[in-house]
Amino acid sequence: MKADPAVLSAIKKLFYEYEQEVKEAQRKGYLKENTVKTYILHSGNFVRWCNGEFEPGSLNR
Repeated sequence: MKADPAVLSAIKKLFYEYEQEVKEAQRKGYLKENTVKTYILHSGNFVRWCNGEFEPGSLNR
């Protein structure tokens, strides 16, 4: 998928904010390192999918 550039820009901004919130939750002790990695990886994959850089399951084909 390839999102409209304006939409993609908004998604990237929101992803950055989400990433900061997740890291802050880790600093406060609410999340463990592996949980943070999982949250960031999967949400990052969504952003990459919106940019046409990721295809779910492509490594398993």
